[in-house]
Amino acid sequence: MDETVAAARAVLDEEPALAALRAGDEQAFLALVRQLYPAMLRVASIFVSSRAVAEEVVQEAWLGVLKGLGGFEGRSSLRRWIFGILTNCAKARGVREARSVPFSSLGAEGDDEPAVDPSRFLPPDHPRWPGHWSEPPVAWAEEKLIQRESVRAAQRAIEQLPRNQREVIVLRDVEGWESPDVCEALGISEVNQRVLLHRARSKVRAALEQHFQAEGRP
Repeated sequence: MDETVAAARAVLDEEPALAALRAGDEQAFLALVRQLYPAMLRVASIFVSSRAVAEEVVQEAWLGVLKGLGGFEGRSSLRRWIFGILTNCAKARGVREARSVPFSSLGAEGDDEPAVDPSRFLPPDHPRWPGHWSEPPVAWAEEKLIQRESVRAAQRAIEQLPRNQREVIVLRDVEGWESPDVCEALGISEVNQRVLLHRARSKVRAALEQHFQAEGRP
């Protein structure tokens, strides 16, 4: 489906809900909160230090939604507007938290690190295949990837990523956001977003490789 048509339909689908919200319909508001709260909590959690703080951020975001509803002009979808408020609140809280952390305790983000371990490639002086894979990636069956322990291994790997990589992969691959929305929410360029996502995915894949090898399942 054409993206413009899809966006137009999404706005039309939201019009009844938006009208009810603007009319002060409490049930419509509670229904929207129930629908979006789990995803909002997950997104807030990537910017702040704990679930408790993330819950406070979500509450702050909903207050912002209520205050700003009258000025919402519908230039974006209602959902995108709400999550824009959420990410602004979460980033502001994350900045305040960072100010209370000693600088010496902050690890480097590793912006210049290779996306894939160099040992996975043959050396430049290899007589036949310089720079090619020495250990190529293995294709995994879908049933392996959706097993509970595999999902947990992926979650642990995501939690250990540098913050900027974790933010991008959670929004793109966990929450299913489109690239422009991620760039807008995080204030980064499209190129930077692609690099961070590639590095994050590579690390998660490497963690899953180790997970499957440990279980004796290549």
